[in-house]
Formats: sequence, structure tokens, C-alpha cells
Amino acid sequence: MKKIFLSILTGIIISFFNNVLAKDIIPNTPTLVNVHTVGLYQVGNDVTIYKFPDDNSQILYRVRWNSDEFFPADIGANNFFSVFVSKKELALINVVDIADGWVEIVYNNSTGATGWIKEDDPYKFMTWINFYNTYGKKYGLNILKGAPAFCKDIKSAPEDTAQNISTINVPKHIHLNLIRGNWALISVMDLDKAPKTGYVRWRSEDGVRYYFPAVK
Repeated sequence: MKKIFLSILTGIIISFFNNVLAKDIIPNTPTLVNVHTVGLYQVGNDVTIYKFPDDNSQILYRVRWNSDEFFPADIGANNFFSVFVSKKELALINVVDIADGWVEIVYNNSTGATGWIKEDDPYKFMTWINFYNTYGKKYGLNILKGAPAFCKDIKSAPEDTAQNISTINVPKHIHLNLIRGNWALISVMDLDKAPKTGYVRWRSEDGVRYYFPAVK
């Protein structure tokens, strides 16, 4: 009887944590999944995901969430959102493609599973470049944990062969000036209080992101 009770209690606890919506979801490590996405789309709190871009297509999921809960639990908020900031009601998901009023999204970031949602507003889509220019310039950038050491090298030009002019050590703030391809022109105030300006690789040739806007 005791084992049955513990099993039920464990299930309730797991279900609770799967359904409680994390207050802030911001990438903190580089990922090899979803590197070929083209940008982000802002979604509301009731999202219907179709298998194909067709009203008559199979409905894969209906995702609903509020400040306390996320459904369905088998996806989970951390797998659905690429960025979620509760106080701003900012909910962004990864986009694979846009076609004829439909948006192909990644609805499970851990598996890379994709589906289609209806595009209700074209201005809710941002390319990665636009997203970084908007939020990176406003809030600065964070270096993702586990990013390769070379992405901390500050170059004189947006080229791998360019001269290293400095290195980021313990940054207090990384300000984004502009994005040029896979390179970012940044200004850094490091722990040594010496300002540093130059180019760093914010993304690999394969699309792996090493930096991410410090959205607040």
C-alpha cells in the first residue's frame, strides 16, 4: 500500500512540475537541435498545431498556457518556447518556414518535432538577425555556457583570419552594435574595466548560436 501511495505521489509531483510554466525561459547553452530555424514567432496563449499547412489537416496539439500552467504536459513549456518572459508576456517559438499564411514551427525543442500554425500577424515573425538587432541592442548579449573558447576572441574584422585584438574574460556587459552575417560587432566592459570593441562569432557556419540576447 505504501509503495502504491508513493507511486501516485511521485506521479502527481512530476505532473505538477511538467505543467507549471517557468517564469522565464531563455537559452543558456548552445544546442545542435533546431540550428536551421530562420527566426522566431510570437504566439498567444492558445495555439493549434496542424500536421500540414491546411485547415483540414490533422491537428497534432492544442497548446494552452497561462502564468501558472502549460498544457499539454508531454511537450512542456521549456520544450515549446524558445523565449518566454512572463512580465512582458513575451512568448517566442522557433520558426522553420513561412508559406501562404502558415508558419512551420518547432513545437518540441528537445526532439525537433515540427508542425504548422496559422499566421495571424506577419509582424509577429522576426528573423534571427532582426531578433538580435532588436533585443541584443536593447539588453546586451550573454555568452552561452559551454560555448567554445574561440567565440570570446575579439577580432579586428568579421573574419576568422582577422587579427585578435582582445579576449573577453569576465564581462560585466556585452553591448551589441550590429550583426554582420555570423559576426557581431560588440563593445565589452570587462572585469578589468578596460573597454573592448571588435567582432566576435555569435553563430557558427552551421547555425549554432554562441551568444544570445540578455532578454529581461
